[in-house]
Amino acid sequence: MLTTVWSVKGGAGCTVVSVAIAVMRARRDGRCVLVDLAGDLPAALGLAEPGGPGVTDWLAAPDSEADSLSRLLIDVGPDLQLLPVGGSSSWPTERGYRLVDALRRLGVAVVIDAGHIEGGSCDRADGSGLQGVGRHLRDAGTSTMVIRPCYLALRRAVAVRASADGVVLVAEVGRALDRRDVGDVLGLPVTAVVDVDPAVARSIDSGLFVRRLPKSIERQLRGAA
Repeated sequence: MLTTVWSVKGGAGCTVVSVAIAVMRARRDGRCVLVDLAGDLPAALGLAEPGGPGVTDWLAAPDSEADSLSRLLIDVGPDLQLLPVGGSSSWPTERGYRLVDALRRLGVAVVIDAGHIEGGSCDRADGSGLQGVGRHLRDAGTSTMVIRPCYLALRRAVAVRASADGVVLVAEVGRALDRRDVGDVLGLPVTAVVDVDPAVARSIDSGLFVRRLPKSIERQLRGAA
């Protein structure tokens, strides 16, 4: 099962939501792989920046086979592995489709932190670059859009006709828009509402987010995981 977590605007909280969902899937399913397309996962996981190859290097090597993807995985927690972003910057567009197949062949739950993706499907937009790869993965599996109750973010989502299987709303104190408003504007189901919680920030800052997932975010994301 592939789940791509993404947003239409930077700073929405995709990385935190991705890690939390992956930890919960690992507990439930026995194993989960986190794929880093945004480059922020090592910091959120409390890891040093990986020095070896990653998913972009696999994409850039035309002779990479599906089986070789598993050799790039890094153990980061109980039943949780990271596929780092790597250091390559260009690859043929069709490699995005090959990556979908390779991730499915891992035979485990896969959560992709795609970060910011402009609207549009991979059939209507450029399939190159990390945004293009994110579109391939988003359109091939379950799509979870993370958004804040912000007029600018909602305006952009509507403008690009953003679509997803579910929306995770990162709620902020003082915002006028609520879960119902966001669902009505987007025409999409809001599957979870996550409050901005200082406990989550402290857990990430201390590098303990994976080992001590805050109960608040675990409870709030249950519907999305």
